[in-house]
Amino acid sequence: MAKKEAVNGANQQEISVKNALVYGDAVTKCSAVILGAGNLARKQIIKGLLFLALEVAFFVFMILKGAAFLGDLITLGTNTGEEVFNEAKQIYEYTQGDNSMLCLLYGIITIFIILAFVVLWCASLKSAYMVQMYQEQGKKIPSFVDDIRALFDQNIQKTLLALPVACVVLFTILPLVFMISMAFTNYDRNHQPPGKLFDWVGLQNFIELFNSKSGLGYAFVHILGWTLVWAVFATVLNFVFGMILAMVINRRDTKAKGFWRFIFILSIAIPQFVSLLVMRTMLQPEGAVNVMLKQLGLIDQGLPFWTNATWARITVIVVNLWIGIPYTMLQTTGILQNIPGELYESAKIDGAGPATIFVKITMPYMMFVMTPYLITSFVGNINNFNVIYLLTEGAPKAMAYNNGTGGKTDLLVTWLYRLTIDLKDYNLGAVIGILTFVLCAVFSLIAYRKTGSYNNEEEFQ
Repeated sequence: MAKKEAVNGANQQEISVKNALVYGDAVTKCSAVILGAGNLARKQIIKGLLFLALEVAFFVFMILKGAAFLGDLITLGTNTGEEVFNEAKQIYEYTQGDNSMLCLLYGIITIFIILAFVVLWCASLKSAYMVQMYQEQGKKIPSFVDDIRALFDQNIQKTLLALPVACVVLFTILPLVFMISMAFTNYDRNHQPPGKLFDWVGLQNFIELFNSKSGLGYAFVHILGWTLVWAVFATVLNFVFGMILAMVINRRDTKAKGFWRFIFILSIAIPQFVSLLVMRTMLQPEGAVNVMLKQLGLIDQGLPFWTNATWARITVIVVNLWIGIPYTMLQTTGILQNIPGELYESAKIDGAGPATIFVKITMPYMMFVMTPYLITSFVGNINNFNVIYLLTEGAPKAMAYNNGTGGKTDLLVTWLYRLTIDLKDYNLGAVIGILTFVLCAVFSLIAYRKTGSYNNEEEFQ
């Protein structure tokens, strides 16, 4: 009687690993040790053999290579290449040592393979339990051909998502984990494999970065501060001026609206790196702008657009306006054209002036739609590599760490580039990458959850 109640309870349960271990029979539970055992016992031969073959392949890999890779992940290598004199040949020979970077990479790949095996183990157990339920309920057990057909019918989502998920894991998640792991090592210019090994150092890199008394900490604090100032000004000014421009062009009295929009959109059509390099050349000490101002008698010596820190920071913000305003103009133009005209007419009948109409009608509509765009724009400006690097390359570079590697106009992302490409301090670059990601993610999540677009989705419907 108790057994019958257990079977009935099993038939009412969803297919899950927990229920398979609780309600599964001996054959199903055997699948937790021998993958595919439940399928083989119930005549799903091909499916059961596939599970079993993958399990065998996993354990063969772990015995032959995986265990060693995990050991190397802990130590990151112990043997360095050595120069040994061969008496018989009377020459020096070089013995190949461990490569810490490969030890780290192969170790992480092994962990991902273990996680993939856990997913396979769960799939095997759930499959065995599902076949058991089919048998207990007197239903036909699907054949291998039926399973294949299901992948193109009721389970089509699994077929369509398999390749994208695999690509995301291989080309996004795996490299990110590898990069994050570097932040906890001393992989820098003094520990370059294969000639030299690097090792785990825990939170030492983070501690050094947050130590304001060190050159690195000093540079980080000032570059982080400028990054936030830049992101705020670049985002807010682009939005304000772009909105004003769109409103001016959208006025009923403005003639040739299409022409004016075309003029401002031209800056979008020109490749950004071309326009930025042109502006950089024009604003040099002996560039076209300074030469023209001298010829007009307005200045005696060239303006320090790129040589003075304050001038350089103001200049990159102004140049970014020239690039960013047309994008905002396009966004706000679409919003303005979709605000119901009846609202404006009703407001005018009620005696509302232009300022009141803007504050009570135009701005609420604008902010409701544009807030998510502003959040992404702010995050994009934090990581705006092109504008800063192509205009100033971080100059002037008088500040800071390692002979001026950190410049007065450097953002975190451009500084990261210098640390990795110029100095080969990959561990510090990884730390800054992590902090930049945390900064962007926390701001985006908090800001978006406070917006009307998230909390009052139906407000303007």
